[in-house]
Amino acid sequence: MPLISPQDVASPNANETQTKNSDSKLKQSIMGWCFKPMPVETLAKEAKQIGYVALEGIGAEHYPMIQKMGLEISLVGSHGFQKGPVDPANHDSVEKSLRDGIDLAVKVGSPSVITFTGMHTPGISDQAAFENCVACWKRVMPYAEQNGIQLVLEHLNSVDDSHPMKGHPGYWGDDIHRCVDLIRAVDSPSMKLLFDVYHVQIMHGDVIRHLRRYHETVGHYHTAGNPGRGELDFNQEINYPPIIRAIRETGYTGYVAQEFIPTRPDPIDSLRQAFTLCDV
Repeated sequence: MPLISPQDVASPNANETQTKNSDSKLKQSIMGWCFKPMPVETLAKEAKQIGYVALEGIGAEHYPMIQKMGLEISLVGSHGFQKGPVDPANHDSVEKSLRDGIDLAVKVGSPSVITFTGMHTPGISDQAAFENCVACWKRVMPYAEQNGIQLVLEHLNSVDDSHPMKGHPGYWGDDIHRCVDLIRAVDSPSMKLLFDVYHVQIMHGDVIRHLRRYHETVGHYHTAGNPGRGELDFNQEINYPPIIRAIRETGYTGYVAQEFIPTRPDPIDSLRQAFTLCDV
C-alpha cells in the first residue's frame, strides 16, 4: 500500500475554511519565527485568508499592522528560555521582562505572556532551582492578576540537539510533571502551562493522557510534527486530529498555535494543511 503524502490531503478553499473556523471552539494561531524570511505582512495576509485568527512570535513593531488586518496577538514574548528564574541572578531582569510583557499584552489585548525556567545552572540543586522559580514568579503574579493576564510556562524538550530551535539541551523545565508542580506551587489563577505537543511527545509521549491529566493548568498550546519539528503530515508520528478533539473535550477554548518549521516548497500550503488537520 503506498504511503499517503501530505499533498494527498484535501485542503478547503479560503472561503470554506473561514466559514468552518467561525464554528470552531479552538482558535488557531501561527508562531511567526518559524516562517522567516517571509515578510510578516505576507504571512498575516495568507493566515487571514486560510482562517487563522492570530499570530505570535513576531516583533511588537508589527502588532498595529496585524491588528489592523483583523488578526489577534495570541501570545506576547518576554525573557528568553536560557536566562530564567532558576538562577536568582536573573530574577530582577526576568521580573522586569514579565512586567513589560504584561503591559504590552494589556495594550494589544493578548491574554498571555510566555515564561521559561531557564537552564540547569552549576551549583544550583533541583530543589533550589524549584524554589527560585516559584519565588521569582510570585513577585510578578499580583501584577498579572491585577491586569487579567496569564503567564504561561513552556515545557521544552532537552533531547534534540540537531537545531537550536528543535530542542534545548540543558533546559531545566524539560519535565512536564515538574512544570505542573511549579505552577501549582505558585498557586495563582494567572499562572498556567504552555503545553507544546511536540516537546511533550519527545520527552514523555502519551500526549492525550497528559493533556487530559493536566488540562486545568493549560493556558496555551503549540504544535509541530515529530521527528524534526516539521509539518503536521503523514510522515511524522503525531496524529493531530484526535489530539485536537481531546483538547476540545477538556473544555479548552483558547489558542492552538502552529509552531512547525516548514520543509515543503510552499510554506503557505503547509499552513493550510495544518489548519485543516486541526480544524476538527
